[in-house]
Amino acid sequence: MNSFDKSIETFFSGFNSCVLCNHAVQAIADMYTFKGLVLVPVLWWIWFQSSERRQWRREVVIATTVSGLLALLVGRLLAHLPFRPRPAFSPELHLHFPVVPQSESLLSAWSSFPSDHAMLWMSVAVGIFIVSRRVGILALLYVAIFICTPRAYLGFHYPTDLLGGAAIGIVITYIMTRDSVRAHYATHMLRWIERYPGPSAMLGFVLCLELVTQFDELRAFATSVLKVV
Repeated sequence: MNSFDKSIETFFSGFNSCVLCNHAVQAIADMYTFKGLVLVPVLWWIWFQSSERRQWRREVVIATTVSGLLALLVGRLLAHLPFRPRPAFSPELHLHFPVVPQSESLLSAWSSFPSDHAMLWMSVAVGIFIVSRRVGILALLYVAIFICTPRAYLGFHYPTDLLGGAAIGIVITYIMTRDSVRAHYATHMLRWIERYPGPSAMLGFVLCLELVTQFDELRAFATSVLKVV
């Protein structure tokens, strides 16, 4: 563990004696209410806003959603780099965390770097920022405080895992929302959505549900199948 990670994790460990703090942070980290269920509705708000730039806003929402999916995919690919155990599963660090995950949990099987939470939700926050600077700044701060910080506090990730994931998510959304890139897919997708509002609304609901849960059930199902096979 580098000095930057060590200093921050050591700082957080000083609060582990506070039972109320531990309970609150664990609840924030575990509940979907404090993650995607805050940011995804903001995308819906942007989608239904009446504006002279309505088409542009909707294309950015589509590009942001695609960026989030790409962020999750890139995160899974990068997890195949040299495996990095999570702090909570590294007793050699001699750090105490409020929650010790079970060794057979999904967390133990996935590399600590990069943080898929940081990648996905920072990607979404940047998309919001592109449409509205004021709301976007709040979204970025929300991701940093309520999504990233609890995961470092609980030992699910090193700070550099979160910073690396956030940087990757930001870059993905920045690229995918550029006019020259967005025109190749978002414009066509928007035309299809407007032509078939019923099926597109149904698919949009399912997709947003999976984003909020970060495909947790599907990933858990796939992992269980792989273990059987």
